Amino acid sequence: MSFYPVCLDIEGKLCIVVGGGRVAERKVLGLLACDAQVSVISPELTEELSSLYAAGSILWIQREYRPGDLKQAFLVIAATNEEETQKQVYDEAAAHNLLLNVADVPQRCNFILPATVRQGDLVISISTAGKSPALARKLRIELEKRYGAEYKILVNILGAIRSQILASGLSQSENEQIFTQLLHENMTEWILTGNWSSLENHFEEVLEDRVAGDWLQKVRSVYL
Repeated sequence: MSFYPVCLDIEGKLCIVVGGGRVAERKVLGLLACDAQVSVISPELTEELSSLYAAGSILWIQREYRPGDLKQAFLVIAATNEEETQKQVYDEAAAHNLLLNVADVPQRCNFILPATVRQGDLVISISTAGKSPALARKLRIELEKRYGAEYKILVNILGAIRSQILASGLSQSENEQIFTQLLHENMTEWILTGNWSSLENHFEEVLEDRVAGDWLQKVRSVYL
């Protein structure tokens, strides 16, 4: 089975997790990181999930899953080892064309969750199409060492001036040229060492007079 890689906007959307154990906990934390509205269906919760419920971060239906529970869901994750519950969740999700992931059972999924490295808005995902989650985890650990917090700052800096470049009335090819030229091999080193003057000088050399507005102030707002 081949899976089509895609990034979903789940902000404010109801995502239901069936199960309240450690696997469910990991899934819930991932959903909350993307600002989803999360509802957990389970008689019991882990300590972490209980804390999230007490803080009002998640909804909790304190019982076993029942057919009909998924009516309003945008996305569903079944994090339970109970075969009959998995089948019922699968059947209901299929009947309503819902996005469904059944943890560790790829044949009952219409999407899978890759191993993910996240630095702010930079997201790097690794998938083996369910063939070797252990390899995906290994690669994730390696990538976490390679792409540190400096990349979160870099993405924010580049994002701070992107809208002004696009609003400058240049052609698409000119915009693409600028975006390419803005990327310098030493940028992450400058960020790590706080060498902001080198970063600003580089941007000024690339942008020259082609981009008007307060782009420099927008860049500085990220790190000042």
